[in-house]
Amino acid sequence: MSEVSVNRLVEFVKYHYGTNEFIPLHAPVFKGSEQAYVASTIDSTFVSSVGEFVNRFEQDMAAYTGTEAAVATVNGTAALHVSLRLAGVSPGDLVITQALTFVATCNAIRYCDAEPLFIDVDEATLGLSPAALESWLENFASKNESEVCIDRASGRKISACMPMHTFGHPADLAGLVRVCEKWGIPLVEDAAESLGSFYQGRHTGSFGKLAAVSFNGNKIITTGGGGMVLCDAETGRRAKHLTTTAKKPHPYEYVHDEVGFNYRLPNINAALGVAQMEQLPEFLAEKRALADEYRQLLKDTEFQFVDEPDGCRSNFWLNAVLCPDQSSRDQLLEITNANNVMTRPVWQLMCDLPMYAHCARGDLRISRSIAERLVNLPSGVKPVQK
Repeated sequence: MSEVSVNRLVEFVKYHYGTNEFIPLHAPVFKGSEQAYVASTIDSTFVSSVGEFVNRFEQDMAAYTGTEAAVATVNGTAALHVSLRLAGVSPGDLVITQALTFVATCNAIRYCDAEPLFIDVDEATLGLSPAALESWLENFASKNESEVCIDRASGRKISACMPMHTFGHPADLAGLVRVCEKWGIPLVEDAAESLGSFYQGRHTGSFGKLAAVSFNGNKIITTGGGGMVLCDAETGRRAKHLTTTAKKPHPYEYVHDEVGFNYRLPNINAALGVAQMEQLPEFLAEKRALADEYRQLLKDTEFQFVDEPDGCRSNFWLNAVLCPDQSSRDQLLEITNANNVMTRPVWQLMCDLPMYAHCARGDLRISRSIAERLVNLPSGVKPVQK
């Protein structure tokens, strides 16, 4: 690996962010109406799960993503859990997903007492591969007499397919929709990282039966914590009921008609989200400009810039490079972090974690290759100058 290339990268990042101090991977930026909106929730005393900002945040998100409904939750993992429940995932089922993902994807599956089934990704998207999915289903799955897709070896129902839009880059949604419709498998999008990303002109999260978005502190906009379920209007009403402890409206009685979840986003957090949404176009423009600079900087080097897939417009939530091999990846990580520039490898493959090591899987050679070579680069919006 060329140390000249790495040193140029370090110098560029420090110049871009205007500091020699520690540069994080992705820090939140608050330069709009955040303080004013949060203060108004305190003044009103409506800081919990009821308030104008919860409703406004949901309305803003539905309008932006082009979905019929958006239901705010306490975090993205809760949104994933509820989405899977509403998609029909039951104890003992299998849920198709990718091994190259953040652990919350698989944890949400386990919250339903189901198990992940790992399928390989496409290198062009870093998302679940329709070709690998179709191949696995043709070889190992079938439909029973009720036209339900099952794993032939175990007889277990395959009740959902949950691709993840890795680092904000849309997965091959047209291909995934085609395969899932052919096999009768509900598509649930893990859109935690892809707010502001579009596939063939439509926002990610608007293709599946449901989708989940995250507003963690490191996402493109943040509510501190927070998440959102995206779905149709009828499913949205059901999601809101489940996430508010399944409490039926009544002037004074506590009436709950099923086991629900205390998953609603507090109004004080939603106030932060509304202010951040107002700045989303500006954030996206700045992040695309940074991606353009990384692309030019890394051109004609041994590092392959991870770019948006054809036909997509990515939010470039986390920029990334693919190194020639694991040794050069480790060297890049070591030199950058030693120079106050935070870089990170991709997550360990989920099938390598002890709690998911026993799970069924297809051939994961592309996932393995990416995990050995990928490095994330600082990608946040520039902080407010003090």
